[in-house]
Amino acid sequence: MNNIGSIRQKFIAELSSIYDQDEVLSLFQITAEKILGLNRVQISMKLQEALSSELENQFNTILQQLQTGRPIQHILGHAPFYGMDFIVSEDTLIPRPETEELVDLIIAENKGKENLKIIDIGTGTGCIAISLKKHLKEARVSAVDISAEAIAIAKENAKNNETAIDFRCLDILEWNVVFDENEYFDIIVSNPPYITREEKKDMHRNVIHFEPHSALFVEDAAPLLFYDHISSFALKQLKKDGTLYFEINQYLSQETSDLLSKKGFSKVDIINDINAVPRMIRAKF
Repeated sequence: MNNIGSIRQKFIAELSSIYDQDEVLSLFQITAEKILGLNRVQISMKLQEALSSELENQFNTILQQLQTGRPIQHILGHAPFYGMDFIVSEDTLIPRPETEELVDLIIAENKGKENLKIIDIGTGTGCIAISLKKHLKEARVSAVDISAEAIAIAKENAKNNETAIDFRCLDILEWNVVFDENEYFDIIVSNPPYITREEKKDMHRNVIHFEPHSALFVEDAAPLLFYDHISSFALKQLKKDGTLYFEINQYLSQETSDLLSKKGFSKVDIINDINAVPRMIRAKF
């Protein structure tokens, strides 16, 4: 019968060819918290405690899936984001910590404002829209995605997190025929596909094989396709004192800023994340 410590060593031995050690330890920690119902400190104090065969089998089942490169979030069926829990699947992009910073920026800059109307474009799990609604409670929040499967998951996440969101399944590239010309927003936010095919070769297989390519990748010949269309949408549908927020490709930050300036936005700010990487853009007329 193995103890918790020996299971941890098994994770390190069998996943070290796929992930670096820090990430392996993180995967073990997430798995242990899920199976044992203990926090990080409690687990560290119980490394010598023997496991029942049933609990050991649960660890082994998850370990076998991790060996295929499948993300832990898909294995467990959920992911944390901005203090909430979100259902995830292979139809949705797994929420990232960098996107939490985008949400935090929007909340900080708009807290206390009344009658806000917000739209999240390419909502996926709904994590941005739901987080904004949770913290800007009086805002009217809409969210769109081209994937019906993603919209279904986002609706479930909104229900679980007790938020009212207007979800719409549509293609933002056809915005000019699907939105009423008199529908205006105070905030337009998007984390659109922005990874080029050239960058794909450097990505981990758990992203390439298990996350939706339509939410991640753009063609090398048109890396700013979605920024182009969404900024055109904003020119028509954003209120004059409104704000457009993007999560961006760090390698194309200046190109994205230049695109927005050429579109007619007079104030465009590139904002770094906590790792000093250009990760967000804020644009105003």
